Amino acid sequence: MSSPVVTEDQIVEALRPVEDPELHRSIVDLGMLRGVSIMDNGVVGVLIALTVPGCPLKDEITRRVSEAATQLDGVESIDLEFTVMSDEDRENLRKTLHGDAGATAGQGQAHGHAEGRVVPFAKNDSKTRPLLISSGKGGVGKSTVTTNLAVALAAQGYSVGIIDADIYGYSIPRMLGTDREPVVIDEMLIPPEMYGVRAISIGYFVPQGEAVIWRGPMLHKALEQFLTDVFWDEPDFLLIDMPPGTGDIALSLSQYLPRGEVFVVTTPQPAAQKVAAMSAAMAEKVNLPVRGVIENMSWFTGDDGKKYEIFGSGGGQALADDVGVPLIGQLPLVPELREGGDDGKPITAVDPESESAKIFHEMARQIAVDMKPKKIYSPELKIL
Repeated sequence: MSSPVVTEDQIVEALRPVEDPELHRSIVDLGMLRGVSIMDNGVVGVLIALTVPGCPLKDEITRRVSEAATQLDGVESIDLEFTVMSDEDRENLRKTLHGDAGATAGQGQAHGHAEGRVVPFAKNDSKTRPLLISSGKGGVGKSTVTTNLAVALAAQGYSVGIIDADIYGYSIPRMLGTDREPVVIDEMLIPPEMYGVRAISIGYFVPQGEAVIWRGPMLHKALEQFLTDVFWDEPDFLLIDMPPGTGDIALSLSQYLPRGEVFVVTTPQPAAQKVAAMSAAMAEKVNLPVRGVIENMSWFTGDDGKKYEIFGSGGGQALADDVGVPLIGQLPLVPELREGGDDGKPITAVDPESESAKIFHEMARQIAVDMKPKKIYSPELKIL
């Protein structure tokens, strides 16, 4: 009995749900599917145009296309070939996905600009919640908290991005385990993704081990590009790993992200709490609401099962009380949390049943559900 005859239109529709793994859009809608041909013995020829030469996820595209096409009766295998988009193709793709890079904001807007270019997360109709993870000083685990909180939010079904705004002390690429550079499509940056989290960092653009020695204007230029040139695709949450302290970056972000929500990371000892209070005070001065406090290194559990408060206790709660916000989580001091950051394997992803991971998941739930802003923005609602 002969195999069912499949048509080119059926192949196209079977491939329509297949998404480009970086752009998260249908390869058919993106114009990446360039040809389909029905061959003998159940073999189907497929031509795909990659966005850039040497596409790092070519193998993943191959797998997705093959699985989708062979689900059809009458298709035994595919003969997949690749070509590459032209410069004009990439320009049109960038405009479709990201708009005109030269677009400027409307007259009279005071916030959300980066040298005249609109920061999408500053718009009132943006669905993205920018979460600024800050600390008064370094060494309290702010980047570890940022990474694991982002992974926890992604695991709960949200779309999530991270901006590593700690330009001098960048660490997100290592902690998240993203081992490839961003892809550039006509000056639009596609951030690498791991554990469902997209991330951008200056660490992708400087040679390994090289120090970043920049003055203020270059810091702001890098931050501007992270906000406007990266294809974030309007995530539910954009976490900002802030540099410690109250410097220029914090001031710029308050202008670029006027709808940002600040979460302050501290450790239990009173000295750390007093320094962290300055970060909260700055947020108040630039009209960014502090939404919660996260206490790290709260205790260590010994082999005897007893909890030891190595760095004292009460600092996180004291800071939360002073600011008038909740203490949304206390994290234990465990080697696995540090090791996960060094190895690019966040504990929230690789050991979701651990004590620390469960705390991160609960904090993510609180932020996403219990602390959801009451004000609802909608582009369809206008005051006439």
